Amino acid sequence: MWAKDFADRHIGPRGGDIEQMLSTLGLGSLDELISKVIPADIRRDAPLNLPAALSEVEALDRLRTMADANKQFRNYLGMGYHGTITPGVILRNVLENPAWYTAYTPYQAEIAQGRLEALVVFEMMVQDLTGFEISNASLLDEGTAAAEAMTMAKRMVKKNKSETFFVAHDCHPQTISVVKTRAEALGWEVIVGDPSAFDFSAQQVFGALLQYPTTYGDIEDYRDFAAAAHDGGAVVIAATDLLALTLIEPPAAWGADIAIGSTQRFGVPMGFGGPHAAYLASSTKHARKMAGRIIGVSRDSDGKPALRMSLGTREQHIRRAKATSNVCTAQVLLAVIAAMYAVYHGPQGLRRIAETVRGRTAALAAGLKAAGFAVKQDVFFDTIVVHAEAKAHEVMTAAVERGINLRRLQGGDIAINFDETVTEQDVADVLACFGAEPVAVEVAELPQGVARTSDFMTHPVFHRYRSETDMLRYLYRLQSKDLSLTSAMIPLGSCTMKLNATSEMEPVTWPGFANMHPFAPADQVGGYHQLLDELAQWLSEITGFAQVSLQPNAGSQGEYAGLLVIRAFHEAQGNDHRNICIIPTSAHGTNPASAVMAGMKVVEVACDDQGNIDVDDLRAKAEKHADNLGALMVTYPSTHGVFEESIREICQIVHDNGGQVYMDGANLNAMVGLCTPGEIGADVCHLNLHKTFAIPHGGGGPGMGPIGVAAHLAPFLPGHPVVLGVGGEAAIGPISAGPWGSPSILPISWAYIAMLGTSGLERSTKQAILNANYIAKRLEGHFDVLYTGTHGFVAHECILDCRMFKDTAGIEVDDIAKRLMDYGFHGPTMSWPVSGTLMVEPTESESKAEIDRFCDAMIAIRNEIRAIEAGEADREDNVLRNAPHTAFNVTSGDWAHPYSRHQAAYPSEHQLIYKFWPSCSRVDNAWGDKNLTTVLPETF
Repeated sequence: MWAKDFADRHIGPRGGDIEQMLSTLGLGSLDELISKVIPADIRRDAPLNLPAALSEVEALDRLRTMADANKQFRNYLGMGYHGTITPGVILRNVLENPAWYTAYTPYQAEIAQGRLEALVVFEMMVQDLTGFEISNASLLDEGTAAAEAMTMAKRMVKKNKSETFFVAHDCHPQTISVVKTRAEALGWEVIVGDPSAFDFSAQQVFGALLQYPTTYGDIEDYRDFAAAAHDGGAVVIAATDLLALTLIEPPAAWGADIAIGSTQRFGVPMGFGGPHAAYLASSTKHARKMAGRIIGVSRDSDGKPALRMSLGTREQHIRRAKATSNVCTAQVLLAVIAAMYAVYHGPQGLRRIAETVRGRTAALAAGLKAAGFAVKQDVFFDTIVVHAEAKAHEVMTAAVERGINLRRLQGGDIAINFDETVTEQDVADVLACFGAEPVAVEVAELPQGVARTSDFMTHPVFHRYRSETDMLRYLYRLQSKDLSLTSAMIPLGSCTMKLNATSEMEPVTWPGFANMHPFAPADQVGGYHQLLDELAQWLSEITGFAQVSLQPNAGSQGEYAGLLVIRAFHEAQGNDHRNICIIPTSAHGTNPASAVMAGMKVVEVACDDQGNIDVDDLRAKAEKHADNLGALMVTYPSTHGVFEESIREICQIVHDNGGQVYMDGANLNAMVGLCTPGEIGADVCHLNLHKTFAIPHGGGGPGMGPIGVAAHLAPFLPGHPVVLGVGGEAAIGPISAGPWGSPSILPISWAYIAMLGTSGLERSTKQAILNANYIAKRLEGHFDVLYTGTHGFVAHECILDCRMFKDTAGIEVDDIAKRLMDYGFHGPTMSWPVSGTLMVEPTESESKAEIDRFCDAMIAIRNEIRAIEAGEADREDNVLRNAPHTAFNVTSGDWAHPYSRHQAAYPSEHQLIYKFWPSCSRVDNAWGDKNLTTVLPETF
């Protein structure tokens, strides 16, 4: 069928399919369905006011014009952002490959072994370079990693009751500000000062953050500082540069307790600030105090090594208000790129790159000195500070004329940072800005005590893949172990795994978007600002809010930013005491974790038997805490997958008692074009662009979580210390390192909205709701749908009750999810928000044929359960309890099971056409936690 517009490409079911689906539901039209799903009093009166939909060609042309409007200067600004060269084999086969970017978070380890291996490689790379025993599998950016390390430090010092944290003045400015923002909300003091002059005996602190090398390029000897900090009971955190650590002493060697930083310069484009994979490393004894995820080695039911996400109790949906962090995502796709960059280059290659960078910097310093300029550093890696004094303005002007950005400091100083893209000609061009010329230079050895003497990256994985052929095969071998949207529907509730169209993804790697430094002057990035402004305006229209901040680079960050904005509003009104946050018991665990991080106290409100907020309980608690009520956090449609009809009343109760309403936008895919958060009564709402607006999940990140706010909250939107004009006039501090979070992936959402337009967005929402209700109806009589609305329908997702099977057949919800792998599917969301259930969300992009295939699989599994219930299948040795079945399982010589190999591996006809094989048997989670290791077996 020829598609006349992008909506026909994006939406899965065709016209005849839609009629059949509606007929199954006993309905005559999509509008009739929507009238039964969404309460009439919250429906939009008018369509969205958005530009007419563009074709894919037109949208790409518009984006190309914006990208070309960005001036691609040579950026030597540094501050944690560097030019880098992404090897072509990694660019095409990871970053631009939907098999990598459309996968989901690796909760189902048996069909995610490739991604998990890449993440363990990432952890090993970080561990080796920093000198620590354990690393997490990535965080959002360097600034937030520093903030997470600060809170981790507080948990590490039990005897030290100080609530003061020290930050070295020569850390990156955005890092300092993000740390201050986090500390202020928690009631902690931050001292920014000179580490060489700080006296731990005169001022007790619980932790200290250092930049190594500093933002100005100095490589300091911090041994005495670390010893004094430890004597004072404080934790030392080093913000480090992994490329520098190939040449200089790792922080663990000189006494740091935690290392954090960014892996951006390992092949990940600057992208105007993100997305990039940060890291946090420490000693194994602190593993349970670390933020983020840790991927570890366990074993499967065959006794073979298998990988999994370790220490599950650290997940926020379990710990809730006691969570160590609100971070529920990572930067998996970017971490994979960084890890593969290290694999491809190996330790020798990384050292060569580092030595070249240092050599170019040394050549610059020598030329400047020969021309009579003073250079601050004698020992440096990639950054120097030049005392240009009265010539500073002349130098900066000359640099701009040559298409070069340098970092102007106070007085007459100029900082210059080099990276792997710098050539000898680039060095000459920078020298020319100073009126200097290249001179012969012999690069001095780094002095003893500074130079690295220990080996790193000795594992065979860092030595096997030097040729492009070998690297290509390694990437494809990993890719083949993972189930992504390239293989099948991923029906995860609340995760909205929809089409990530090629036309949306293509601009991400265009140089005009990918190679921009986030702190480049505003007159060089006009195309980016057009993109950001238009997207923010469209999101404001969709949500009904006055303004949108694009800074939060994850949904969890959006929650946090929204609550901080509410907190700042109350403080501006003289209501500092309004710190109570009411949260339904059904809310995602990041909600209470975010509230605690924002300095609020959580009060839970009950849900009734239908899964709705208990309005009477809400009213009672709102009135009880009226003097101190700060906010309500509510997910809408509800976490239980229905549109609560009392939502306006709920918002009014909170407002009547002095609070603000924060709406979690995780389920916005059921609302776009049909109802509007700002009109319903919300004051702030975060939007998961990696759910509703087509940014891919990337195997567990990147994500974006911008917030929309009502007019009275707009003045408090987060600002930035480096880029002026970001945020409101009374802006809170930054909550992400970059001014706009992860801008390089925003063309995806821009293109999604631009190509769908008003009509396409509305059609998508209606289709998502139809697809979910069709699944619920098709599974009727096999699985009970736990919650429905007044008219018996669900929103865009449904919860299937599987709790009774434990008693009737000894089958847990986990068994069903593992058996689905044999049918070629990723399991739905398990045991959330209700234990023992499956939450299913098909999205609008899945075709009726694929939805039917999923329903057929679920019905077949239900019949397998019935066979156990009837005594026709063994209660212990059956296809569900033993799932998933690998190729090794079904081809091994011994087969003692009472069911056939064919039933195990080919349970439906579809597997005869295409079979996705799980790459390992069921993983032993408990064993992996008891024997935590983050190093691959050498023969893995």
